Amino acid sequence: MYEVQKRDALAPGLTLLKIRAPQIARKMQPGQFVIARVDEFGERIPLSVADWDNESISVVVQDVGVSTRKISLLDVTDSLQNLAGPLGKPSPIENFGTVAVVSGCFGIGPGYALAKALKKAGNRVIIIVEARNPDWLFWQDRLEKVSDRLILTCNRAGADDSCATNPVKKLIESEKIDRVYAIGCTFMMMEISNATAPAAVPTRVSLMPLMVDGTGMCGACRCLVEGKTVLGCVDGPEFDGHKVDWNRLVERMRSYLDEETAAMDIWDRENWHLAADRKAAQAAHGRV
Repeated sequence: MYEVQKRDALAPGLTLLKIRAPQIARKMQPGQFVIARVDEFGERIPLSVADWDNESISVVVQDVGVSTRKISLLDVTDSLQNLAGPLGKPSPIENFGTVAVVSGCFGIGPGYALAKALKKAGNRVIIIVEARNPDWLFWQDRLEKVSDRLILTCNRAGADDSCATNPVKKLIESEKIDRVYAIGCTFMMMEISNATAPAAVPTRVSLMPLMVDGTGMCGACRCLVEGKTVLGCVDGPEFDGHKVDWNRLVERMRSYLDEETAAMDIWDRENWHLAADRKAAQAAHGRV
């Protein structure tokens, strides 16, 4: 069992969990992930790792389905049933020059870990954060410490800073960007890859397709990259964003959308009190 040592509500639907897992933490590298199972009935789901020390790892969980909701409701001293990792290939870290790290939603966590490693390697690091609204911005203090420049964007219709694509384009036009990383929702990573392609700026994306075992045995995380079938878990999760078949990836990620929606509706009806109890507890501690 993997005990939760710390829990923070970062933003609506985003929860930080610090989990005791010394064997995993001591081998973790930027770009890798873990597979978590909350209980004996839970799915195996991939979670990117935002930070770690010798004893624990920190993950940012986005509440999008039954299993992620159950994980996000865990509190200090609660435990995960299973945790496997580190999985996937680490991001190659070297001094590339000027690097832009673009992240959003749950991707802000692993984006921080990557930026910290790139900064330590001597890169000039520009971090661009995309958020649905100001309430979804978090860790600005941490991000400032590991970057030379921090750009925040919010999803507001008609605004110049409504998404991360605009500042990425402006950066490419105004200075030499040696490498771009994008970590977050699939649509954002696709848009960033499309924005950097005309200027041929090397762009790495961290894919999180549907996974089951995370070790390459199930084949559920198949993706098309440069016309070839690859596995997101063992061949990735990081790939060349200009070579990903984004349309095929989106189709596969929507394969069980109806079933996931139905499962969430059933779970919410049967467990509505859990979310209500959590909200009351947070209000009592001033952390709504």
